[in-house]
Amino acid sequence: MKKAGDEVTVKQVQIRDGFWSEMQKRMIDVVIPFQEKVLNDEVEGVAKSHAIENFRIAAGLSEGEFYGMVFQDSDVAKWLEGVAYSLTVKPDAGLEKRADEMIEIIARAQQEDGYLNTYFTIKEPEHRWQNLEECHELYCAGHMMEAAVAYYQATGKTKLLHVMERMADHIISRFGEDKERGIPGHQEVEIGLMKLYRATGKEKYKKMARFFLEERGKNPDYFYEEKVKRGWRHWGQYTLDPLDTKYAQTYKPIYEQDKAVGHAVRAVYMYTAMADLAGEDGDERLYQACRTLWNNIVNQRMYITGGIGSTMEGEAFSEDYDLPNDMAYAETCASIAMVFFAKQMLEIEADGAYADIMERELYNGTISGIQLDGKRYFYVNPLEIQPGVSGKIFGYRHALPERPGWYECACCPTNLVRMVTSLASYTWSESADTVYSHLLIGQEADLKKTRIFVESSYPWEGKIVYQISPKETEFTLAIHIPGYVKPKDKGTIVKVNGEAVDVEAYLKKGYLYLERAWKEGDRVEVLFDMPVRKVFANQKVRDDAGCVALMRGPIVYCFEGVDNGMDVQSLRIPETAEPEAVWCEEGVLAGNMLLKMEGYRMKSTDALYSEERPVKEKAVLTAIPYYTWANRGENQMRVWMHELA
Repeated sequence: MKKAGDEVTVKQVQIRDGFWSEMQKRMIDVVIPFQEKVLNDEVEGVAKSHAIENFRIAAGLSEGEFYGMVFQDSDVAKWLEGVAYSLTVKPDAGLEKRADEMIEIIARAQQEDGYLNTYFTIKEPEHRWQNLEECHELYCAGHMMEAAVAYYQATGKTKLLHVMERMADHIISRFGEDKERGIPGHQEVEIGLMKLYRATGKEKYKKMARFFLEERGKNPDYFYEEKVKRGWRHWGQYTLDPLDTKYAQTYKPIYEQDKAVGHAVRAVYMYTAMADLAGEDGDERLYQACRTLWNNIVNQRMYITGGIGSTMEGEAFSEDYDLPNDMAYAETCASIAMVFFAKQMLEIEADGAYADIMERELYNGTISGIQLDGKRYFYVNPLEIQPGVSGKIFGYRHALPERPGWYECACCPTNLVRMVTSLASYTWSESADTVYSHLLIGQEADLKKTRIFVESSYPWEGKIVYQISPKETEFTLAIHIPGYVKPKDKGTIVKVNGEAVDVEAYLKKGYLYLERAWKEGDRVEVLFDMPVRKVFANQKVRDDAGCVALMRGPIVYCFEGVDNGMDVQSLRIPETAEPEAVWCEEGVLAGNMLLKMEGYRMKSTDALYSEERPVKEKAVLTAIPYYTWANRGENQMRVWMHELA
């Protein structure tokens, strides 16, 4: 077991897609400039950031006090990473110059010993590295490492890369087997170190990543002992049990962990690094540990939207099948982390189960976190909203009915930028003899074995065309066929230069393998029907019993009050309903496929309780893509709807 080959980078692929190109354009033209202004405190009416000013103060270029979260540096790092990827999509000399200036400030903020963190440089230099649990120095370092590698790959410039090599060397000088046996409170540095290793070829960075991963859980009480030793806390009165070893995934060594527990983002960032290391080193034991955790998430602890981390308490995983809809946490960053995890698993094994989840996250649980205009964001992504309750009443305050403009803890907005602008890096993998197409996205890919031009009508139609311009004659093209596509259906057709291919004969673990001697102009057509599908939850999910959700292609649908009148909970979808897909051409949802269907509204008396059975009235129901909800003012929303026999 080993990684299939070298990862395909964003510079090798240009997205040319009806769905995603517009989203990338919005990120580049609207979101990145908007976030730059926010980070510079130039936008009124949103939560103050001060993140760039913190670096200026640490660099000696300004005077003042640190402001913001202890991990505020990570907002700048993720923004820079998004900028780097955006430059590969749309070169912008002015933006690159401003990024260079920001990197110069970061370099000047670095201490002589390589240490880089504005909070401890400005505010508490005497407390460096004393509070790994809460203060996230390693987390911030990891994000800046990722930014450094992305900027180097995009521009060829090495300044930030060298800054973060110095920081990584500083970390290595402090932590290890024969040094301080520390671990990050918020996993991330493991991902950054693996990327730094790959960019520089220096094994010491990979070894450091392995240390942080394998050290975790050897002493489950490490963070409690650290707290007792230092005698102070950053957050004051701690709301979680300091002996809760599951919150920070320290309850067992990583090879023995069999449940996804604790803070969801921290956990899945760790799993991503585990999968990366497993593939890099051919570590079968580590890969099997990843598979165990993957299976627990997707089979017992994931929402239909791809959301993970069902409880607000600790932004964490709860128990198997505990997936409340109106109290869901489902942090945007957690869904983004699942994209990272899925891609690393695909780099080891081309299994459609991983590609299906990556697709589900991309089209639902991630982009629901941003307003269609690109200027407002969700941190939390519930599956049910009730105005007057959601966002206001205790227990529901986290589930906001409308997206705010920014957050004091702004991890999700910048994370979305780097994910969408780096989308090209998730579309392909290439091994010694096979080119893998993971996502059915329109694009131009310049790979080692071939150039491929993909025309796609996805996610609204099952029509994708691959045009081949080979550099090598013989290789296998493996195309991911989504798990919901039925190979036996008459509408499922694959043609190579006009000749039909036996789909079932060439399909293996969700990938269609086409092995042949390719020539210039060869054409592969992938066609399949996209009926509306009714989805039912396991009956152990108590909130969804007796309910149905609707999907079409990779898109999860929801019902909003603005389309369906008051009391969305009173609507019923008949078992015999045949929803019709209708193209929306007007309003804020223009360019999306809506669903229309005949259904019922249940009407009751005005009494709170009554012995009179509610009566049903015919109604026309409308569903919209989940990722588009909350773009038309505050109103009800539900994904899971009651079904009527």
